[in-house]
Amino acid sequence: MTTDQFSVDGQTAIVTGSSSGIGKSIVERFAEDGANVVVTSREMENVEPVADEINESERPGNALAFECDVTDRDAVQELVDATVDEFGSLDILVNNAGAGFQAPPTEITENGWKTIVDINLHGTFHCSQIAAEYMKDNGGGRIVNLASVAGVRGSKTMSHYGAAKAGVINFTTSFAADRAEDDIWVNCIAPGLVATEGVRSQMGVEDDAGGIERTTPDRTIGKPEEIADLTQFLASPASSYMVGETVTIKGLPRLE
Repeated sequence: MTTDQFSVDGQTAIVTGSSSGIGKSIVERFAEDGANVVVTSREMENVEPVADEINESERPGNALAFECDVTDRDAVQELVDATVDEFGSLDILVNNAGAGFQAPPTEITENGWKTIVDINLHGTFHCSQIAAEYMKDNGGGRIVNLASVAGVRGSKTMSHYGAAKAGVINFTTSFAADRAEDDIWVNCIAPGLVATEGVRSQMGVEDDAGGIERTTPDRTIGKPEEIADLTQFLASPASSYMVGETVTIKGLPRLE
């Protein structure tokens, strides 16, 4: 069996929110497979170590560190321009940047609501629209959005986050339909609990990724690397018949 169709070798990928957690695992995975990657988040001091580690490793892909706030449209344009200047193309966009906090709906301020929607939904819109304009004129590409199971079925004390991620899911379907004629594939991933620092700090989950066995199906928390695996599939030619889809990855279903 050939595995060439799963490769992103020779591609250039922007992964937002890639200084830690799922995003970091994705840029490391892509670079391991030979893709050039742009490591980006709001603080340069957080992305530089990730890019330096990739460049100093034996991974065949190279990394560029770039500071970008995805809620700032001008900053996103600068991100895309810098990517093309550095690597000569933009083939893959992974909209991973996101934020959330726990609070009952009655305690969420208007500013808190707007902040979460702005980062998760508007940020995805800005990056997708600007990247797609480049891809349209340069042979197409692939966009992978990161949503959440909270956006599929809701989540207690996460109404703002769930609403924003539900918007990402619907945006994926609609945007995919509009950009398919430009040879742009758009799909979405809706993860359940993943052992990242953000999940541990926000939700009090104590599971550490290092202690999770991938050989065990009987679990309801995953590793960042498992989301990276699915992201690479959606960013590769292997997913050529998937357009506008949202793939839920959450381990064992909880049956009542």
